[in-house]
Amino acid sequence: MVRQNFSRELRLLTPFQFKYVFEQPFRASTPEITLLARQNDLGHPRLGLTVAKKHLKHAHDRNRIKRLVRESFRLCQHQLPACDFVFVAKGGISKLDNPTFYQTLEKLWQRHIRLAQKSSLG
Repeated sequence: MVRQNFSRELRLLTPFQFKYVFEQPFRASTPEITLLARQNDLGHPRLGLTVAKKHLKHAHDRNRIKRLVRESFRLCQHQLPACDFVFVAKGGISKLDNPTFYQTLEKLWQRHIRLAQKSSLG
């Protein structure tokens, strides 16, 4: 049975781990979201979240976005390449309703899956 959890080993936890991704990322973005990725040697994907107060003033709005991203990652983690991903919220993200947000995020995950397949072939 495939495990669908979001355990500690699937998270980016330290500033060094985030910095590693920010140095040379593969980038997929929309006007509201940027999803950065960089390959890791762990054999499984990991996720880090950055949701700034600048774009979402209220904590409950930031928490909603983080909860939705974690859930989306949890459900598609077994399709994703072994990369460290950093989700970056941008201006206008608060205007997205949940279904639209999920669809947008799904497109970004698929774009990273395609990028990983291209880079491994070339």
